[in-house]
Amino acid sequence: MKKSKWHAIGLISLLVATNSYAIDHSMHTGNSGSSSGMACVKAQLSKFEPEHLATVSPESEFSFLAFNVQKPEQIEVTIKSQVVPLIIEPKGDFFRVIGKLPLELRDTTARINIKVIAKNEKCNAEAGWLVTITP
Repeated sequence: MKKSKWHAIGLISLLVATNSYAIDHSMHTGNSGSSSGMACVKAQLSKFEPEHLATVSPESEFSFLAFNVQKPEQIEVTIKSQVVPLIIEPKGDFFRVIGKLPLELRDTTARINIKVIAKNEKCNAEAGWLVTITP
């Protein structure tokens, strides 16, 4: 009886170990539950500068960090429906993203909108914050 108990435990351990290698580095899984067959890790956006609701000068620089983003081309920033040119610096496992407020924005409050576009639409991420721009 002892031998079959240890045999069963060994078999279960083998099955668990084998199943744990079913996910490869590209985040594809055999049974993710999604219709596309892809699991996803949403981008994490943080360290927004200047801070939320800060008062800034026209053409001020802003920045943030983007984690879990595969390519810089996936990151888009808009302010009042204008696409903002970006400088995207790779920093190991994340990107530092830098942009400037559009020249024509003065004496207004504006939202800096961030969108990260992924291959799987369900994995897209969005964030943003408000700044008040002086005259």
